[in-house]
Amino acid sequence: MADTGKEILKYKIKNWSSFSYNYLPENIYLDKPTDQSSRWSSDSNHPPQFLILKLDKPSIVQTITFGKYEKTHVCNLKKFKIFGGISESHMLQLLESGLKNDHIPESFPIKHEIDGNHFPCKYLKIVPIQSWGPSFNFSIWYVELQGISDWHIVKPTMHWYNNFREREAIRLCLKHFRQRQYLEAYEALEKKTKIVLEHPILTELHTKLVKDGDFDACEHLVYRACEEGLFHHYISLQDYKPLWSPIEPVIKTNDSLVDSRPGMRGGHQMCVDVLSETLYLFGGWDGNHDLADLWMYHVPSREWTCLSRNTQLEGGPGARSCHKICIDYERKQIFTLGRYLDSAMRTTENLKSDFYMYDIGSGKWTLITEDTHAMGGPRLVFDHQMAIDVERRTLFVFGGRVLLSPTEGGERGSEPIFSGLFAYHIPTNTWKLVMEDCEQLRSRIGHSMLFHPRKRCLYIFAGQRSKEFLNDFLTYNIDTGQIDMIVDGTKKDAQGGTVSSQSILFDQPVHHPYYRHVLKDFVKTSVPAAGFTQRATIDPDKDEIHVLSGLSKDKDRRDNVKNSLWVYDINKNKWSCIYKNENSGQQYWTKMQHLEPVPRFAHQLVFDHIKKVHYLFGGNPGKESLPKMRLDDFWSLKLGRPSAENLLRRCQYLIRKHRYQEMAERYPKAAMEYLQKDLAQIVDHRSEEEKQEFHQLASTLFKTDNEDEEMFDDSITVMSDHYQSRTNLFDELVAFFPDDMTQPKENLVDMIPIC
Repeated sequence: MADTGKEILKYKIKNWSSFSYNYLPENIYLDKPTDQSSRWSSDSNHPPQFLILKLDKPSIVQTITFGKYEKTHVCNLKKFKIFGGISESHMLQLLESGLKNDHIPESFPIKHEIDGNHFPCKYLKIVPIQSWGPSFNFSIWYVELQGISDWHIVKPTMHWYNNFREREAIRLCLKHFRQRQYLEAYEALEKKTKIVLEHPILTELHTKLVKDGDFDACEHLVYRACEEGLFHHYISLQDYKPLWSPIEPVIKTNDSLVDSRPGMRGGHQMCVDVLSETLYLFGGWDGNHDLADLWMYHVPSREWTCLSRNTQLEGGPGARSCHKICIDYERKQIFTLGRYLDSAMRTTENLKSDFYMYDIGSGKWTLITEDTHAMGGPRLVFDHQMAIDVERRTLFVFGGRVLLSPTEGGERGSEPIFSGLFAYHIPTNTWKLVMEDCEQLRSRIGHSMLFHPRKRCLYIFAGQRSKEFLNDFLTYNIDTGQIDMIVDGTKKDAQGGTVSSQSILFDQPVHHPYYRHVLKDFVKTSVPAAGFTQRATIDPDKDEIHVLSGLSKDKDRRDNVKNSLWVYDINKNKWSCIYKNENSGQQYWTKMQHLEPVPRFAHQLVFDHIKKVHYLFGGNPGKESLPKMRLDDFWSLKLGRPSAENLLRRCQYLIRKHRYQEMAERYPKAAMEYLQKDLAQIVDHRSEEEKQEFHQLASTLFKTDNEDEEMFDDSITVMSDHYQSRTNLFDELVAFFPDDMTQPKENLVDMIPIC
């Protein structure tokens, strides 16, 4: 239904907070980017400032577009919120975002679904929060709404929305009656409406905890919930915490330090055999020379093994850097392609694109071809990306700069040529040009490309094209040829504006008949800085992409190297920065050298998606005083969230703490024994906060009766002993369960307006 009957929606200005002189609210009806007076402007920047739009008829509003003045303007909205609803007095927040301070119109998809169901709006409220000039009033130049107004489509959503509101109102009443111990009213309303407040396991938990005070039964119920996986949703919403660990390999007997591990380098390549927990490292640049050594690291034994000091002498590839390797871990084969050549070495003979395969089982190299270009594959490239579809035995190669001889225009200052997207089918030894470098799929260097075996998509983002640092993010479906532009950070439309973020689907016969271009709705949020040499990995089980920063490009500063780690949730279309360290001082990183890796670029990062461990080796620390310096440190990285077991322990701690507090009121001696035995064994002594709280619990035994009065003693509600405190504990435990299982988070009394 997303695009069915989508149209521009008509509206009128219903209300406003204020306006200045001739800058009337009605000015936003017309898009006049060259007319500085064609805008609404508030007469103050003090909140609340707003515009309320009334649609001609109830509609499903999907997108809002803001037009702008032809130049940057201090009154443009840096931050704003949008609310919507059927009535002017009751609206939901639909969007919180901001405009860039430029001349380009911006479109935003706004919330129009609840629990997978569309809902209509009659009113929209635009609330400016901050302008680009901190002391300036707010201005809006033009507003266009897109969505669905067809009554045949809107009417069922109106019916569903009214039923939803009625059902939620009853659930709020049920929650209120139960919290205040109006149990007869609660049971009567539940019986009459047959509306369920929550999942049966939570109703049972409430009965055992709040009504009966059966704490043993409560612990059994939360244990059951943990076993049934009911805490998984809560855990998935928690931020990752990165845990870096330096790896100190075991040195084999009779091996010197030089012989026992790879030396310092950058521009090398690594891959991981997830079935045998083995890493492979090949080549790189040590600051003076290209390298041709091949190493293997076995994770369980913590041992490096040098498989070859010079692979060229054993029928393999010559010394190289800025190449790529990838592994078919099922068939134990490693493929390598591409390399960088200094301009003096770029002769016609040297510019052939050799392509090798290393068989792990036999330890032998095979030259697949001296020149992939002669077989219909890419020319010799460097800083490209390569990924493998293990199931269908196909390699994908995208981007990279093509190396040219002087006779072909390979001189300094000449316009660079970038390689397109190629596919190599391993069983038949055939190359295919999937797409050339084009506007729909812009080639680049230093980018990331990852393959998701279940979604059958390549994920491509970031990189550099000549002097332009790219910040687009797209997927390419290898089966259908469909491109999904998640974030378009570069492309302009015919009028010079950015392409709208609304859904677009059209056919484009670009090099093959199945190419389609889709531009999805996306949530505007923080994203990793544009740059190159960032390292990315994918977890196909969790549908996540991990990005470790390398050399980034900041428009306000020179190129910089800093540590940051981002996670992209594919299903939620959301980036999260889980770690950032902008320290750059030598003294700081000397102190931290055994706790986390120093910032770098030209490093390598691989991911074991079975064991959920990253491995990082080497790189260039970017020291201007030591331009030839390279690193040889070796790290593992684990991304941790609270486990279900930790969450279960936390629930048990909360239950036992409350049980102790009730015991302390009547049975101080038994309470002390319970504190020292049952409660002590469940405390997380690694948590300073929990440990301190545990030590303070003994003071409960010495409280006087008037020290801890009930919050509701003076209200009209009189509840039995412990009912309110147990209710508070129940609410605390419920927070660990999925929202669709629990009572409403809102409270009925909070909705009463105060005049």
